[in-house]
Amino acid sequence: MKKMDYVRAVFRRAAALAAFVGLLWGSQTANWITGYVFNPAFGLISRHVSGLDGIVAMPLQHGCFAHLMANTAPLLVMGGLLVTAATRALLAVNAVVIGLGGGLVWLFGSYAIHIGASGLIFGWFGFLVARGLVDRSPVTLGGALLVGFLYGSILWGVLSGQPSLSWEAHLFGAIASASAAILLPTHVHAPRLWSSQD
Repeated sequence: MKKMDYVRAVFRRAAALAAFVGLLWGSQTANWITGYVFNPAFGLISRHVSGLDGIVAMPLQHGCFAHLMANTAPLLVMGGLLVTAATRALLAVNAVVIGLGGGLVWLFGSYAIHIGASGLIFGWFGFLVARGLVDRSPVTLGGALLVGFLYGSILWGVLSGQPSLSWEAHLFGAIASASAAILLPTHVHAPRLWSSQD
């Protein structure tokens, strides 16, 4: 990949990440103004046909501003790592994390209204770590270790026992991302980002 192509790709991905985070805050503001009517309408409700749209909409809904604030920092950090390091198939990775992870929550999750972007966060975390191990490059493994150091404690979120926590979204998001890291033709670090002529 040529240097300018790489820079343009990073800017496009960074803009998409910023727009997504902005969408989350806009959705939360509208949700708050309307008395949180979006959560039961668009949250994921396990094994209910009316909750199927929540597979896609769940990451956009949050219980309060504190909930969204807690998710924003890891979204920006791990999203930033993906923006600068991943080389292709990011849309496919996100489709697997959201579709497969959400689908598993719908099939096997506890009966509740599941909301929040933490399943996506666990998906990005799992993808970065799993893909780092698959690629076996120093840069990729370094990125995976950085993610593990900064956010390894979030792995406790896959454990049940916290009544207000959708641990199923965390667990299935991580499982879906590991599948994406193994099956999709992408890698987190290209050996040559640009040619020596540039």
